[in-house]
Amino acid sequence: MIIKLQNIGKKFNKDWIFRNLNYEFKSGNSYAITGINGSGKSTLLQIISGFVLPTEGQVVSSEYDTNTLYQQIAIAAPYLELIEEMTAMEFLQFHQQFKSFIGNISLSQILEQVQLSTAADKQIRYFSSGMKQRLKLAQAFFSDTKILLLDEPTSNLDKQGISLYLQLIKQYSNDRLVIICSNDETEYSFCNQKLEITK
Repeated sequence: MIIKLQNIGKKFNKDWIFRNLNYEFKSGNSYAITGINGSGKSTLLQIISGFVLPTEGQVVSSEYDTNTLYQQIAIAAPYLELIEEMTAMEFLQFHQQFKSFIGNISLSQILEQVQLSTAADKQIRYFSSGMKQRLKLAQAFFSDTKILLLDEPTSNLDKQGISLYLQLIKQYSNDRLVIICSNDETEYSFCNQKLEITK
């Protein structure tokens, strides 16, 4: 699969965040989008995901039209909210109604993989920030999608959580198109392509 950015531009009020951005993302590769705070990294990721529309230009897929591309995208980001009245298990069950998880793994096994087994029936409102981040990573990594978008994926994670993230990358990102927004090299050191958005 190829995702093409064609003359992408985005402005808020009268200020352009970026403009005339052309780039190709190809399946099987991992990409890091870097740049100073406020340069538009997260905005670009949201445009790729379809959450935000560009002011000009378009995102084109080699296999899917704009109405079905979102079904192939899984995303974890700080600005995405969890439903805090649900338990971890209920949240995964709810998510599964919209996007299936990869085969041969149960919801209990998913929670075990992200070290949340003992919190399966606990309301998310009582989770620590690190537990919430691991749940966000779980719904992204284990969704059966061809594209994985991650924005600051280790935010709120301790050393053990960062190790978990790197293990998930190793096990569950093969043959997927992975795009990571970050200025922390720990989060994207494995990426074989780098897009510095300010350039």
